[in-house]
Amino acid sequence: MSAGISTHAGNRTRGFRSRRVLELAGLIGPGLIALFFAFILPVIVIVRMSMNTHGAGGQLISSFSIGAYADALQDPFYWRVIGNTLLLGLVCGLGAVILSYPLALFLTRTSSKWKGVLIALAIAPLLTSAVARTYGWIAILGDQGLFNQVLLGLGIVDSPVRLSNNMAGTMIALVEILMPYAVLAMISGFGRISPALEEAAGSLGASRLKVFFRVTLPLSLPGIFTGFLLVFVLAISSFVTPRLLGGGRVFILATEVYNEATQTLNWPLASALSIILLVLFGALIILYQRIIKRYEG
Repeated sequence: MSAGISTHAGNRTRGFRSRRVLELAGLIGPGLIALFFAFILPVIVIVRMSMNTHGAGGQLISSFSIGAYADALQDPFYWRVIGNTLLLGLVCGLGAVILSYPLALFLTRTSSKWKGVLIALAIAPLLTSAVARTYGWIAILGDQGLFNQVLLGLGIVDSPVRLSNNMAGTMIALVEILMPYAVLAMISGFGRISPALEEAAGSLGASRLKVFFRVTLPLSLPGIFTGFLLVFVLAISSFVTPRLLGGGRVFILATEVYNEATQTLNWPLASALSIILLVLFGALIILYQRIIKRYEG
């Protein structure tokens, strides 16, 4: 009798586990399928393409070679391109986080009935195309743009300040374009900041400045790291703004992938540069995870 009961209980347990596995597969299966076709499969195709050889006149020669990677990593020009890409991401990440931090902190703390409206206004620029916003910055930062007209009218400068067709103007525009992403990321990360801790520090005699640097800022670091990571990744992968505002004089990995694929028709080199950019993404994410783990540990 006991053996029959044990067998029946074992069958029920296995049946329960089977249902749980099927439920789990049903929940994550569609996402995994979409991830495979939208990301993993294209990466496999790009890796395979990067191992081909570029022939004369743009001819694509099927092979298994790392020549494209050697061409990219042995050419000083592409090292400068990688450096420009990292510099663009670093400056844009820091600039967007610094400018967005007060706004994100205010939107997290405010108890106004208009809080939802204020958050919507903060991210409203995302409703406008990056192309349109880039052309707006071209009109503002150009030699005859609004910014230079104001400086020349006030007599601050004698000649226009060059902020178009260079890296400086591209950085300024990208910081503004990517700020809403930093605001969203930091608002989600600032939820762990407890006002009670700040009130306790204030009741113990700490000034507002000391409360901010000793309590608020350390507790908000995870949100800051998340916002920086998001902006950094979007900046180093951006194409429209560096292409239009840079005027063909800003060389980063995204623009060079486009140039190699459409102008020189060197698809293996374009694919190799794409994989290098993907490796930069992966390295940054690993670094981010280690920083967060060390901070939370």
